[in-house]
Amino acid sequence: MERRAIDVRGTVQGVGFRPFVHALASRLGLAGFVRNTGSAVSIEVEGDRGALDAFERELCAGPPPLARIESVTASRLTPLGDRDFQIAVSRVADVAALSIPADVATCAACLSELFDPANRRYRYPFITCTNCGPRLTIVTGAPYDRPQTTMADFDMCDACRGEYTNPSDRRFHAETIACAACGPRLRAVAAGGGTIAGDPLDVAAAVISSGGIVAVKGLGGFHLACDATSDAAVAALRARKHRDDKPFAVMLRDLQAARDLCTVSERESELLSSAARPIVLLHPRTKSVIATSVAPGLDRLGVMLPYTPIHYLLVDLMRHRPLVMTSGNRSDEPIATENADALSRLEGIADLWLVHDRTIHVRCDDSVVRDLDGETLFIRRSRGYAPAPLSLSAGVEEATLAVGGQLKNTFAIARGHHAYLSHHIGDLDDLRALDAYERDVTLFEDLLSVRPQVVAYDAHPDYASTRYAHQRTAGARIGVQHHHAHVASCIAEHGIEGPVIGLAWDGAGWGPDECIWGGEFLVGDCRRVERAAHFRYVPLPGGDVAAREPWRMALSHILDAGGDPAEAVPPSVEASAASVVRQMIARRKHAPLTSSVGRLFDAVASLADVRHISTYEGQAAMQLEAVAALARSAAAYDFAVDDSTHPMTIDTRQLIDGVLVDRHEGRHRAIAGRFHVTLAAVAVDVCRRIRATQGLSRVVLTGGVFFNSYLTALVERRLACEGFAVYRHRRVPPGDGGLSLGQLAVAAAVMKEGR
Repeated sequence: MERRAIDVRGTVQGVGFRPFVHALASRLGLAGFVRNTGSAVSIEVEGDRGALDAFERELCAGPPPLARIESVTASRLTPLGDRDFQIAVSRVADVAALSIPADVATCAACLSELFDPANRRYRYPFITCTNCGPRLTIVTGAPYDRPQTTMADFDMCDACRGEYTNPSDRRFHAETIACAACGPRLRAVAAGGGTIAGDPLDVAAAVISSGGIVAVKGLGGFHLACDATSDAAVAALRARKHRDDKPFAVMLRDLQAARDLCTVSERESELLSSAARPIVLLHPRTKSVIATSVAPGLDRLGVMLPYTPIHYLLVDLMRHRPLVMTSGNRSDEPIATENADALSRLEGIADLWLVHDRTIHVRCDDSVVRDLDGETLFIRRSRGYAPAPLSLSAGVEEATLAVGGQLKNTFAIARGHHAYLSHHIGDLDDLRALDAYERDVTLFEDLLSVRPQVVAYDAHPDYASTRYAHQRTAGARIGVQHHHAHVASCIAEHGIEGPVIGLAWDGAGWGPDECIWGGEFLVGDCRRVERAAHFRYVPLPGGDVAAREPWRMALSHILDAGGDPAEAVPPSVEASAASVVRQMIARRKHAPLTSSVGRLFDAVASLADVRHISTYEGQAAMQLEAVAALARSAAAYDFAVDDSTHPMTIDTRQLIDGVLVDRHEGRHRAIAGRFHVTLAAVAVDVCRRIRATQGLSRVVLTGGVFFNSYLTALVERRLACEGFAVYRHRRVPPGDGGLSLGQLAVAAAVMKEGR
């Protein structure tokens, strides 16, 4: 007889790992126990050597589907003579890794029971098991046990407790176990808070079917739902929500429905039906039942499949009609999570509230992804993915917090070689978002049992996240230039050693020369970078206002190129407003200089008459991409690179001249295609010059401009044809949602160097 101590680390809590261990040990006739320790699953197992060897082999070979084993360590102990195998009470030891899994979509077994009239959980809206259901959104502490979740509010009935304690049951130690007798309950609520009689889901389906809007409480917050085939319903939702053009996502019944409406690749099918259930951006078919006002002016439609029992039941009652499912908030606010808050904030938007009494502890928006040549491109990494750790090859000796940026914020905590990125927090301009941000940082610290003494932050002095970093008591604070963080994020994601050429193209980032950067070629690594080249500076009239009014950037670029300013002013803009902007540019008042490629996109979109005023961030660029995707292959516009100075400058004046020629000739669609081709040509030209002088052949593509899959694929292919090794983001967004990973990577490198 032998006894062994085995520690298993990774995503091994909340995924049915202890029941799996119990079943495996019992089948092999072994005794001992298994418990959660906060940092791992700790096992002591006793029996004959052959059975113990088989146990270790099978432990790694066939874990539960949601488990991710990172390491297994074993040692010998003195046999104790145990007679059976038990699941012991959890304890928190020295926590070295967060193992709370992400929220998981309803599994096939639970879905079968949900629609089985003979099952005791038939049509129960909160059916779950060890393989599915809420995780991050309900966790309040570590280790992941029911008392450390918001399910602690519900006492198990005898039937559920019998399943929970039965080693042969699928719900053995399922911390979210519940049924209609003892678990959360659904209610249909009218404005003012009064409960409406009848089955809540029947009531909600009737309201949606009649053209109304329902606020639906989901896993990480409220959605606003309406009939996606009704232009009137979608128009009403836009008017009430004050969301003029920003696209809505739709929820379809299943994968076949998605294929009927859109072209769906093999990778897109995998993403749609994965346990994470993100919103996937798909190409809609020419003829579609979806109202055109769902995603106006775009060539992509955000599609997701049901991921909670509530969604499945509601879609079923709607006779599989597509539903708009958009965030439950007013424009630019965080999504509502609490019933009372939703009733207050969504008053005047929703006609009905579908609420329940399971508390959402962590607000978590839907994740958004798209397929790019068979690889995932994250637009937003949140529900279903966070807080799954990413590997940090450099590692940190001290726990480190990276506070992220101002927009599309995520924060991250590193411990050892693990980086834990938060869910999507959003824009920190809103006080509610900032409050949630600070609370969730504390929650992650509690889950990891750390209080980071190293804090990395964006060098922009006016970011709310930067102010938060300076308010904390910390041993070291490390400011990271915005675009260095972007480049470091891609380097960290791929574990690249040594210097790279980093194309950091985005909307805006504070530069150390007091200008607004955004069209950068940086050379270096996580420790330090040098600016090798950038796009020509032009004034940014009105600062952030220019991002909302692309015609301002068109005017700035035309004046810079020596053209006729009247070309840039659309009829919808009053002459007095145009005059004020011209004076800003001429006097350089409220018009900082910028190298931003994002703002160059805005200028070209306006000159191509695609978009003069944007109602949401990135609208002009997104619509220009949609037009470019339809354009035939085209030649690049002329441009010049001045390599007589350091850093080199990409002169955009010839490009603007070429755009104006096409505009005069009425070739507006050609402008979009030629502009994208020109940017790819610029990327190749400048990278070749850098390689010639510095011998570098590895290129990373990062920054919000590379959300543009058409441009990304074009740049990647052109560079690859020139012999460059090209790296792009696959696990975090290229935009500001990935900044925190880059800040961690820079902090790790700086601390390692001792600076």
